[in-house]
Parts: sequence; C-alpha cells; structure tokens
Amino acid sequence: MRGCGPLDGSHDIRLVDLAKRYGDVRAVDGVSLDVERGEFFTMLGPSGSGKTTTLRLIAGFELPDEGRVELAGADVSRVPPYARDVNTVFQDYALFPHMTVADNVAYGLRVKGVGKAERRTRAGEALEMVRLPDVGARKPAQLSGGQRQRVALARAIVNRPRVLLLDEPLGALDLKLRQEMQVELKGIQSAVGITFVYVTHDQEEALTMSDRLAVFDQGRIVQVGAPAEVYERPATEFVAGFVGTSNVLLRSGRRFTVRPEKIRLMPGADGPGAPDGLVVERGRVTDVSYVGPLTRYVVALDAGGELQVVRQNLETTSEEALEEQGREVQVAWREEHTSAIAVQTEEVGP
Repeated sequence: MRGCGPLDGSHDIRLVDLAKRYGDVRAVDGVSLDVERGEFFTMLGPSGSGKTTTLRLIAGFELPDEGRVELAGADVSRVPPYARDVNTVFQDYALFPHMTVADNVAYGLRVKGVGKAERRTRAGEALEMVRLPDVGARKPAQLSGGQRQRVALARAIVNRPRVLLLDEPLGALDLKLRQEMQVELKGIQSAVGITFVYVTHDQEEALTMSDRLAVFDQGRIVQVGAPAEVYERPATEFVAGFVGTSNVLLRSGRRFTVRPEKIRLMPGADGPGAPDGLVVERGRVTDVSYVGPLTRYVVALDAGGELQVVRQNLETTSEEALEEQGREVQVAWREEHTSAIAVQTEEVGP
C-alpha cells in the first residue's frame, strides 16, 4: 500500500518501494510512503512488523536492498547517517554519564565545530523548549527517567534537523509518565515545527499524538490515514484488531467491524424494543469485567459470533454491572458505525 502524500514537493520524506531482507526474512517488503513537512507521523505495528527497520533505513543505519529513501527531494539511500539531515532519539536515551546535561545537549554542536558561546546559548534554548531550564549543571544520573528523556530530545533538536526520528522513546517510562510525555512531545513538535517520525507498538500513543499514522504488518504498510480514519474505518481485520478493540461479524456474506463503545446493551425479549434505525441482535451475556469508570461485556449472539460491548458506569454500581452475567440481552448499533473490511489472504514470502 502506498501512503500517498502531497504532490507539490512539500514532503520531507519519501520512501519508494523500499525493501530490506535478512536472509530469507523480508523485514521491509515494498514500503512506499510520503511524510509531509512539519508532520507528526507515526509508524505503528507489533514487534517484527518492519516499522523499526524502516526507521533505520530512513536514518541510514541500514541500507535498502531495493527502493530508495528521499529526504527533501534528494535521494539519500546510500548517504551515511552523519550526512543526513536527521537525528534519532532512542528508548535508552544514550546520554554520556560523565558529562553535564548542558554538555550532553551541546555535544553535537561541538562535533560540528560550533563556538563555545553559541553552543551554550543553543543548548540553553533547547533545554528551555523541553521545560528543563535549570538542570544544565546536573549529571544524567541526577535526573528522573522522564527528565532524561527530555534531555535526549533537547540534544536531538539542538542541531535543528529537518527530520527527527523517535524509536519507541517512551517505552521505558511508567504509564502515568508516558501519558504525560505524549502530551509534552506533541507540544514540543508543534513548537519547533520539525517533522517527527515516531515508532511505537502502542496504539494509544499513535492515536494521541499523530497527524497521520501508518499501520505495519509483516513488513508492509496495510493502512495509512489520520488516527480517527484508521480507528473508525479499519481497512483490514488486522488493523481492526490491532488499533484498539473491535468486533468482526459476518452477516449475509458481508464481513464488517463495529467498535465496542458504539454498541448499546439493552434488556432482552421482555424489554422495550430498540429505537428505529438501529441494527439489533439478541444474545446472552457470557462475561462481565468491571473496571471502575466502565464495564466490559462479552455477548454471545443467537445468530452466531460474539461481541465485546463497553458501557460507561455513569450510574451503575459494580454489583449492578456484575448482575448482567448470564442474562438475555439485545445489542444494537447504528449502521454507519460499521465498517466493511477486507480479509488478508496473501502470504508474505521470501
């Protein structure tokens, strides 16, 4: 699948039929993609799907077996990493423990021969941008994990690269800090205007931060689009299951998905009928999971298959929710909340 981008030369990255093999394994298998200037673009997929290898091909850490990598319209497929106008932020931060934070941030400028006064000024500006103006004299070991991640980000943007590549940079942080850093990263990207290409297996990160995202599976891109488009209109059964939770049903020869939060759970045969305009099926609740603000239900349908349903506990107690176990119910949803999907049948071979 090609991730179509603008045709006016405003893309910062263009990948054309990119392929990378390791022995008989096609880690990247014919990936074509455009990333627009100033975009926050995410490559999302499970381990082994090809997203990190694609990032390394953009960075120059790996060379393609086929295809090409373009940055700002120039073919850089054989250009070494240091000569590409990109920087990379890794999960492990890769900070020099013996240097101060300010010296870590300014290190790339020193390598480029930038004068000491300018290095100090630009390092200070970068630390201001990541909201760490007062830690320049400290050593990395004196900082929290979130602070070290911000320092790594400051070091990457201080050189003012055209493109910043981020390889699962929040993976080592705890959940609360990771969520805070998602907001921080998006804010920083908006402020600096640099194109961000972000790699993650976490669909919440992808949905939260991205302008657009590409879903990878078995070395290929299976869907590209805005977060809402990918979530609400998954192109394949794989996308429907990987990006959030989705139900897949086959009715009258038509395979479609419907998200759990779009489904209404109503009393069974003895209850009131569903409002007009809804698709209605009957079934039995086979499992109930109370998780505080919401409850997850599994409903085995009389017509075959099962649905996961999510209902907010606006006025429902845990006891009331758990009492639904085993009951006959009706489930209903609006037709426009379904999405027809294709089934992937093609085998990916060497």
